[in-house]
Amino acid sequence: MTFENPSKTEIRDLLAQSKTIAVVGLSDKPHRTSYQVSEAMQKAGYKIIPVNPQIKEALGEKAVANLGDIQEPVDIINVFRRSEYLPQIAEESKNIKAKAFWAQQGVYSEEADDILKNDSKLVIMDSCIKVAHAIYQ
Repeated sequence: MTFENPSKTEIRDLLAQSKTIAVVGLSDKPHRTSYQVSEAMQKAGYKIIPVNPQIKEALGEKAVANLGDIQEPVDIINVFRRSEYLPQIAEESKNIKAKAFWAQQGVYSEEADDILKNDSKLVIMDSCIKVAHAIYQ
């Protein structure tokens, strides 16, 4: 069975109802795509939680090493890691009560989708959250 992203309505509703985005792989370097996309989402009113063991902070927010270190509710887990890391991140995300697992444009894994099949999260892959927000706001 081939993976299919949720409908435009589901994505629009998710973005409208969400407030906090945990960004796995967020860089503290302003020229990186993860930084630019997360900065745009922050400016749009979302709280960003950087998830990256290599940095102390990004976008004025203290970073955590992994999803398990997050101490507050998360609505969306947004992943900026290569596709081969998605299954491991999907496994970690099962312990987080988020509304969605979102892999950025160019990032896709059938295995990650299989891992999250019985989870209540929406699974969105190969899609830029910043572009979706611009389209559906």
